[in-house]
Amino acid sequence: MTPATDPTDEVAAQLAALRAQVEGSVCCPLGATRTRLVFGEGDPHADLMFVGEAPGYHEDQQGRPFVGQAGKLLEQLLASIGLTRERVYIANVLKCRPPNNRDPLPAEVAACEPYLWRQIELIQPRVICSLGNHATKLLSGRPYGITRVHGKPQLVRLGERQVYLYPIFHPAAALYTPKMLTTLKEDFARLPEVLELPLPSAEEEALGSLSAQGDDGGGADRQPPLRPPQEESEALTLAVQPDAPEAPAPPPVARQSPAPLSAAPEAPAPRPAGPLPVAPAREESVAPPAGSDAGTDTDQAGARVGEQLGLF
Repeated sequence: MTPATDPTDEVAAQLAALRAQVEGSVCCPLGATRTRLVFGEGDPHADLMFVGEAPGYHEDQQGRPFVGQAGKLLEQLLASIGLTRERVYIANVLKCRPPNNRDPLPAEVAACEPYLWRQIELIQPRVICSLGNHATKLLSGRPYGITRVHGKPQLVRLGERQVYLYPIFHPAAALYTPKMLTTLKEDFARLPEVLELPLPSAEEEALGSLSAQGDDGGGADRQPPLRPPQEESEALTLAVQPDAPEAPAPPPVARQSPAPLSAAPEAPAPRPAGPLPVAPAREESVAPPAGSDAGTDTDQAGARVGEQLGLF
């Protein structure tokens, strides 16, 4: 059932029109195999927006995002910070379910992402919480996996405005990994603090755009450079390893004895208390072309296991 729309709410009316446009089109083969379109739902004026990867079995049956066991976990996490589904907006990169919960194909992401950009443009959230690898890489425009970037707010430009991107683990993956669930709860508990982070003023954004134009003439709409394959592979490898201090530099004289191999590296310093660190602002527009997504996608793996167990 299509959610009722307040006729006096212009944003809600535009979202309803966009939904009708998507529902009436078959922009990729998934449109022919879906049971229901899963457009998204929630407060059209929400400060907080969640973006997942794609609908699962129960979402496809009901036409609503996050209604299985992963959705129940998301509702519990929202309640832990005093929010409900009705006070946020929940969407996915893909609006139709991939068969057997497989990973989205690049062509499917390319066909659907303009609708996601339009949803973000209309809703204008302050914070976008990306759930899992695929959504995080698409919205950040970077190849880093969720294990490396979770719980770290990033100031990014999406279209004409800047928002905070806050990556977290996908609830479907956390259902089967106690350690991951603990991390997800910890990251979620910091969301109220992220929502209070100040966004750049119009003047600061204008100065940032001028600075970007001075760099290469492309301005705020230029695409981020793509990393060579070997760099992406290295980044994904680093994403699943804990941080470690850099190795000491080699001695200046070859004959000198190196440091004993048995010496233990100094442990990394604990994270200091205080406000959350924010990644540097990126002045380029983030709407990268869909590409290959190397590495293991834990949210899809969790979804496939969950479906086999009949959980969602």
